[in-house]
Formats: sequence, structure tokens, C-alpha cells
Amino acid sequence: MFLTISTTGTPERPATDLGFLLHKHPEKVQAFSTAHGTAHVFYPEASAERCTAALLLEVDPVALVRRGKGKGRGGAPDAALAQYVNDRPYAASSLLSVAMSTVFKSALRGVCAALPGRAGEPLPLRVEVPAVAARGGVELVRALFAPLGWTSVEAEPIALDEQFPAWGDSRYVRLVLEGELRLADALRQLYVLLPVMDDAKHYWVATDEVDKLLRAGEGWLADHPEQKLITSRYLSRRWGLTRQAMERLELVRLAETDDLAVEEVDNAVDETADTEERPVPLAEQRREAILAALRDAGAQRVLDLGCGQGQLVQALLKDVRFTEIVGVDVSVRALTVAGRRLRLDRLGERQASRVTLMQGSLTYTDKRLAGYDAAVLSEVIEHLDLPRLPALEYAVFGAARPRTVLVTTPNVEYNVRWETLPAGHARHGDHRFEWTREEFRAWADSVAGRHGYTVRFVPVGPDDPEVGPPTQMAVFETAAADGATTTTTTTTATEHESPKEATAA
Repeated sequence: MFLTISTTGTPERPATDLGFLLHKHPEKVQAFSTAHGTAHVFYPEASAERCTAALLLEVDPVALVRRGKGKGRGGAPDAALAQYVNDRPYAASSLLSVAMSTVFKSALRGVCAALPGRAGEPLPLRVEVPAVAARGGVELVRALFAPLGWTSVEAEPIALDEQFPAWGDSRYVRLVLEGELRLADALRQLYVLLPVMDDAKHYWVATDEVDKLLRAGEGWLADHPEQKLITSRYLSRRWGLTRQAMERLELVRLAETDDLAVEEVDNAVDETADTEERPVPLAEQRREAILAALRDAGAQRVLDLGCGQGQLVQALLKDVRFTEIVGVDVSVRALTVAGRRLRLDRLGERQASRVTLMQGSLTYTDKRLAGYDAAVLSEVIEHLDLPRLPALEYAVFGAARPRTVLVTTPNVEYNVRWETLPAGHARHGDHRFEWTREEFRAWADSVAGRHGYTVRFVPVGPDDPEVGPPTQMAVFETAAADGATTTTTTTTATEHESPKEATAA
């Protein structure tokens, strides 16, 4: 999928200032890793008179399926095939929005230390998206962008097949916007409205999406004639979130019409937050539960097995009691993203000496993993085929044999509590299984018995009296280090996240 942003200038105010505002040098071709592929930024033209920045998102179809909602509804062959043969690599959608938020993060915030004045000024802009899904047609596209200050909104329908004009138009349009706007405003509008036009998102929508919407919609969404449609579609028609967003937008609108201070609106929102505590994402609760268990175990040298993109490694690095942290993953790409997240190339010598990232498979013994105080398998085992679990078990509990092992995995019984998770679907398309509490306990007890560990179980998230917690954690300790018998812990954090947040771990 493709997006271009063009502007014009003069010798005194050159168009190449666009490079400063986007924080991307016009003479360089840059590539950035995203969750679903690679984003390329380059400049087809760059002169004082005219400058064009292009964002090309190259989608990895396999990663897209693995991070999807499931393996096809109802198991139908055509549904499974549709995961690989679809418009996602080509038509602009929420995938492009996420890429924009990654690549143009500072520009979206309107931050430019080099040219702060230019960042706050309107520019003559031309934005072109060659193909974007428009569920509602040309009329909807114009209704979305026309009230936002664009002097020209061109939405040209794309024919299903130019060789067969009788077939009519497809649901895709070529979008061209022209007008004088601040670059940050233009980017924020696109960030919100691309998935709105598509009327779909490639990830589960959670409560934090309301905050994202309000941040990106600041200054234009509260008074937009299509506010309700935008809010509903952006939040995947989840009524509870839509209502929450509409109420907060109404506070903003009232502040503007009644000349209230922004501080008063903030106070009103804060008072609401005091009475209705904002939920803590399950991924965050899970990390906090793991950190607490590691501290209780007195661990200093810790393995994060299946570290993924390094979220837990980053949290461990912030606590000085963990003197050596090793992240292991089979994916080189995930380790590359983890390295960027941790900014390994910018760490001081002392910090850098505490952390190591290495490639390795958890189903093979590895002498490098022996002798550590603790190992963490956070949301890992469910990604393995069941016949491979014995190999992982021996590699971790038999060969590496850390004093403490923490294993977290989804509790499938809790899936009925997710509003937007279709019945019978796993939380993540790559989950090979999801266990009940009884199944997980049976597996953990057998592992502990075979390898000389004791095990206790800790719920993570709200411990529902009927279906239990969303995440279940087993804490294994070598019998020599802890003579405690198997117990069940009943206290933990109490908020929950959406399935989207669960899949992000």
C-alpha cells in the first residue's frame, strides 16, 4: 500500500522543509520494521519548488495471518484461503495507519525541533492514496474529508476490471486531497479516517483505542458532522467504547462553546476517572505479576525464553536487582525489533552489560541457558504444537534447569468474557491450543513431578468466580530451593484487557 505527501515552496521557504517536518532526510531511502511488514520512506522528488515524500508499506502476508483473529470462520476452505488472498497488501487500511504512527510519530505530534515555526504553520499539501477501501462509496469519502479544511477532495472510483467496464466499479477509490493544512493535522486525519473508510481493523480494539482516537481527533473530531459514524467505525462498533468516546468529545465541545478553560475539561475527565478507574491492560498486569514473582524468588540472572519484541526484557532492565537478562527467540526479526525497542546501540556500558539477545529454539537443549536463577515462558507454550511440548519441557526443566521457572498461558474458559471474540476462536491466530485451568494444572503438575520442582498457580487479571482469570501462571521452584507444596494463590491485579492486547504479548 502506498501514500504520498507533496508540498511546494520557494527559495526562501523551500519545499524540502518537508523532510525536517517528517524527520526523514530527502536524500535517504529508509526502511522501518512494523508488526506486519516493512515500511519504506523515500522521496521521488525533492527540490526547493516541490517535494514529495512517499510511504510504501510492504506487508508480510504470513505475519498478517499469524497475527489475525483466527484461521477462518467455520473452518470453510474459502475462509482459510481468504487470509492469504485479500486486499490487505494493496489497499490502504488500518495497517497503513499503524505504519504512519510508527514512521511519522514525531510529525503526528507536530514536533520539529529544527523548524518549530514551520511545524505550526499550514502548508500547501497534496496527499494521494492510490487505493483505499471505501465502504460507503465516494459520497462517504467526501463527507469525511470535506469539513476538514481541504479545498479539493477527489475520490475516483476504481473499476473492477478496466477490460470489462460493464462489471462496474469496485469498493476502492483513488483518494487525492489538496489544501493548506498543518502537516500534523493532515496526518492525524488520515490516521483516523483510513480505517474508518475501510470499516475494519486488523487488530482487536481495546479500551486504549479511545485515547488514541481522542488524541488524533483533537481539534477536528468534536465538531465533525460525521462524528458518530467516525467514532463507531474507528472503535469497531463496540458500543461501550463508542459511548465513552462520545461523552468525552461532548466535554470538549462544551468547553469550546461555553469558553471553559481546557483545565476544567481535564478536571472533569479526571473526576470521571476517579469514579470509574481505567482498566489496566492484561499485558501490563502479566508483566507486573512476572516481575513480582521474580522478585519474590530473589532472582538476579533471568532468562526470557520466547522474548518476542522485548517488552518484558525492557521491564526487567528498569529494575537494577536483575543483574543479567537474556532474551531468547527463534525469530531474528523479533530480536531486531527488540534491539530497537531497547536502544541497545545507545545504552551505557553498564546497562549494556546487563542484557543479551540471542537466537535459539526452545525445543533444543542449549548449554548457554544453563545456570540461571530464573526463566520466564510468557505466552509461549500455546504457540507450539502439542507434540513439541515434551522437547521444550526437557530443554528448560531438564537441561537448563533454572531454580525458578514462570509459565503463563491463556485460560480458554475466560474467552467467553471477551465481547468481540467470536465463539470458538482462539485469542490469536497462531495459538495451537488454549487450555482450561484443569488442563494447565495437570500439565504443570506432571512437569514438576518429572523434574523435581514444586509448582503453585497464580491468577493474572480478574479471577472470575465462574471461569477463572484470563491468564494463568504457574510458578515452578526446584524442590531443593523451596520445600513448599503445591498451592493456589488467589490475589492478583483486577483489571482486564481486550483480546487485541492479549495477542500483542
